[in-house]
Amino acid sequence: MSMAKAAVSKSEVSEASALQGSVPKVNETPPWWLTLPDDFYCQSDGTELDAEYPFKVYGSAFLDVMLRTSLASMLSASMLPRMLSGRHVEEEKAHLEFYAELAELRDAERVFVEPPDNVDVVGHSPKRREFSPGGGIPSLYLSFRSPFEPLNPEVADDYLSHRRNRTARALYWTHPSGPRPTLIFVHGVVEHWYALNARYFSLRQFYDRGYDVLMVTLPFHGQRGDRRSPFSGYGLFASGFAHLNESMLHAISDLRVWMNYLYARGAPSVGISGLSLGGYLSALLAVVEPRLAFCIPNSPLVAPVDTMRAWQPTRRIMEISARRIGADPLALRRGMAVHSPLSYQPQLDPDRVMIIGGAGDRFTPPRYVRLLHAHWPQSHLHWFPGNHMFHIGQADYLRLMQEFMDRCCQ
Repeated sequence: MSMAKAAVSKSEVSEASALQGSVPKVNETPPWWLTLPDDFYCQSDGTELDAEYPFKVYGSAFLDVMLRTSLASMLSASMLPRMLSGRHVEEEKAHLEFYAELAELRDAERVFVEPPDNVDVVGHSPKRREFSPGGGIPSLYLSFRSPFEPLNPEVADDYLSHRRNRTARALYWTHPSGPRPTLIFVHGVVEHWYALNARYFSLRQFYDRGYDVLMVTLPFHGQRGDRRSPFSGYGLFASGFAHLNESMLHAISDLRVWMNYLYARGAPSVGISGLSLGGYLSALLAVVEPRLAFCIPNSPLVAPVDTMRAWQPTRRIMEISARRIGADPLALRRGMAVHSPLSYQPQLDPDRVMIIGGAGDRFTPPRYVRLLHAHWPQSHLHWFPGNHMFHIGQADYLRLMQEFMDRCCQ
């Protein structure tokens, strides 16, 4: 048993992980959106930590539900105007069918178009109003003109009209002695602030351990959002399902450009981690990028439609949307499966994947974490007793992450 596997004391192996012999390829099995139960969004959750830390797990779960409702209200407010607009009904239905047909092919190379390898990345030192980690860490604010082109020609002009979104951005911590193994960190919905993510996920620990760190800004977040956006990430949800789908494809395209830049600069290895939506995109990158040294999705979003059906008031918004465009939950799943990591064969060896989940998480509950884990038989799984926002036991999983990354980057 490898050192990393032995170190994960709170891991579990799903039934899929226990299977011996070859694992069926994704294209040889029914698509996940057909096999997932219709009531998956409201099934019960439980982990091995529930009995061991009941107060931590159930107490943090209660707090998560309250916080979740606040976020769901923001997302619902951004989605509602378009969903109630009669002129968008037919085009939303057509857009969903466009992406559904692509999802059914389960051809990652066709969906995730490889970006050019000569994208010009420019950088500058932190300015007075920009976050600087201090402590002698050399930092650069990087950007490039994203080469991404939407897959759906019917939405291309509208999507690309958001000019600020077309500039990809990141904060890069480097070592004076030259490029090191690099951790790409991907934030969650709304939470784009470099200072927040650096502190919340103790990214300084990874830097001090010898890793360079690249914190990216996702589409429609921070400076990539429209100036009049009421909150960071608003653009993901305000323009319908097609824009949301293209935003996920856009994020993967940009991440691949960042990988090209890091490797061209001399990084010996590059891996990725992120929380929630960042965990989702981390897992998604691992189905198209065999160059990754490791992938560590943290509390990952896995099935967006089912996740939003479990929240209120987004459940009501999803019901309204489905009814107006004549699409049931299965059709919505199918229409958004084009960017799900469950839809494609993973490119990364499962021994290089470590999935982290909160036993009290009610944003991305344990059943979703297990779903992703089952998609990567024999990948590593670690539970902590906290929720989506308060990671009780974080010191333990940070230590395990560091050991895991060290092994993968050897």
